[in-house]
Amino acid sequence: MPPSSSHAHAPDEPSRDPASPAADAAPAPAPASTPAVGEISAQTLNRLSVYLRCLRELQAQDVRRISSQALAQRFHLSATQIRKDLARFGEFGIRGVGYEVEPLRQQLENLLGLNRSHAAVLVGAGNLGSALACFQGLQGEDAFRIVGVFDDDPAKIGQSLGALRVRNTAELADAVRETGASIGILTVPAEAAQTIAEVLVDAGVRALINFAPVTLRLPDGAQAKNVDLMIFFEELAFFLR
Repeated sequence: MPPSSSHAHAPDEPSRDPASPAADAAPAPAPASTPAVGEISAQTLNRLSVYLRCLRELQAQDVRRISSQALAQRFHLSATQIRKDLARFGEFGIRGVGYEVEPLRQQLENLLGLNRSHAAVLVGAGNLGSALACFQGLQGEDAFRIVGVFDDDPAKIGQSLGALRVRNTAELADAVRETGASIGILTVPAEAAQTIAEVLVDAGVRALINFAPVTLRLPDGAQAKNVDLMIFFEELAFFLR
C-alpha cells in the first residue's frame, strides 16, 4: 500500500470541485505508453492495482472526475506518488481539472493486461485450493478464470468444485495445452511444488501463484508470485511483542 498522504495541497490542482461544470469540456487523456515488463517494479504494479480499485469504486458512485489530491484524501493514498506513478505511463491528468475517472480506469486496465481474459489452472484440491476454485473473482466475470482443477488424490478426483470437476494431475500438461492457460495456481505440499511448476512451465504456463512454502526455480520467461501466509502472521507477531 502506498504511503499515506500528507494532505498538502497539490500545486498543479485547484481547490475547487474537480467535477465542476467548468471542467466539462476537458479533453481525454493521452494514450498510455507500455514500458517493458522488467522496467516496472512490483511495488509500482501493486499501487496501480490499488488506484484501479479506487477508480472502480468512484465510477460505481458516478464520480466522473477527481484530482490526485482528492483521490489521495479519499482513499488514504499519496497525491505525489499517484502523480509520479501515472506520469510514467502517459499524460493522464489535466491541469486544473484532475483525472477523468472512466478513461483512466480503462487505461490502467489496459496497462495491467486486464482488458483480456486469462485462463488459469489450479493444482491441489485441498481446503485452500477448493476455496480458490469457488472464489467469485476467479470465475471469469473479471479478467481471470480457472479452467481446470487438478489433484493426485483418488478420493478428490471426480469431485465437483463449483462448475469444475477435479481432474487427475496426470492430465495437467494436456489440459494446459488444450485450454491455453497462462497462469498456474499451486496449492500443493512444498515437496511437490517444484515438480508441478516444471510441468506447468513446460506445457506453456508463464505465470505462477505459489502458495507452497518453497522458492521455485523457474527458467527465464516464467514468473512466480509466492504467497506464504505464515510470513504475514510472523510479521504481525513481531508488532504484537
